[in-house]
Amino acid sequence: MRARAAGLALGFAADRMFGDPARFHPVAGFGLMARDVERQVYRNHRTMGLAYTSVLVGGVATAGLLAERVVAGRPVMRTLLTAATTWTALGGRSLSQEATYVRAWLDADNLPEARQQLTHLVGRDPSNLDQQEISRAVVESVAENTSDAVVAPLLAGAVGGVAGIAAYRAANTLDAMVGHRSPRYREFGWASARLDDVLNLVPARVSALLAAVLAPVVGGRPEAALRTWTRDARRHPSPNAGPVEAAFAGALGVQLGGTNVYGERVEHRPTLGDGPVALPTDIDRSVRLADAVGLGALAVSVVVALKRRR
Repeated sequence: MRARAAGLALGFAADRMFGDPARFHPVAGFGLMARDVERQVYRNHRTMGLAYTSVLVGGVATAGLLAERVVAGRPVMRTLLTAATTWTALGGRSLSQEATYVRAWLDADNLPEARQQLTHLVGRDPSNLDQQEISRAVVESVAENTSDAVVAPLLAGAVGGVAGIAAYRAANTLDAMVGHRSPRYREFGWASARLDDVLNLVPARVSALLAAVLAPVVGGRPEAALRTWTRDARRHPSPNAGPVEAAFAGALGVQLGGTNVYGERVEHRPTLGDGPVALPTDIDRSVRLADAVGLGALAVSVVVALKRRR
């Protein structure tokens, strides 16, 4: 398991140094394949959606298992395989960069460009958002995606190795593609959405706990983050985004939540936290907290990997 732990650490370092692979990204390739399969098998009911999710996620997990068997008994190769898989699954550096780009446009008083840049982070309609609403959207995205794109893949790797990372990333990608509540995907994407919910139950709460413990990094108080998490998380429509966003709100001392527009659909979400609305300066603070949470998750994942016997 030392090879697994070392691979996770190397993959994390690669993500922080290089970001996403510039070309031939495996996750992008999986997304293209999933889209092609969807065109062939799409039916507007849950049974076909379940088969679609099972085959794609199961196929990726099987490929990961086979790859680990090929390098069994060769610790260096297993370390490198784990590192490469971890690197392609993580999105911490890209998340931080996108948030920083939005902040730069806000500093330049260029709302049109800030709104356009925001589309790289969130699915909501940014066309009428002001500076504060853009800042809130960025902080919410940084919180949620730190759990989805950093903490969860690391924990999946610690428990399941290469197969675990690959299966988690496949499920998370399918959720982003077909797991939303549009008329087309309400039934077909149900299985993908529920699988992603299940796989993120533990990582989301680990993320929230780390955000609370590490609140002093951004001048916050752990007790305030814990109080906001336990009080407000259930208000969020997502069982996993709720704890993370509430813990970040408490740690940063800001208020998140409110009205979000997704095309023709409008969501009025309850607020999380007691502080003032988020400002552009809170984007930088959220990135610092997210980076700290990522390091904390790496430490936890390495310990978990080393404690496992096989």
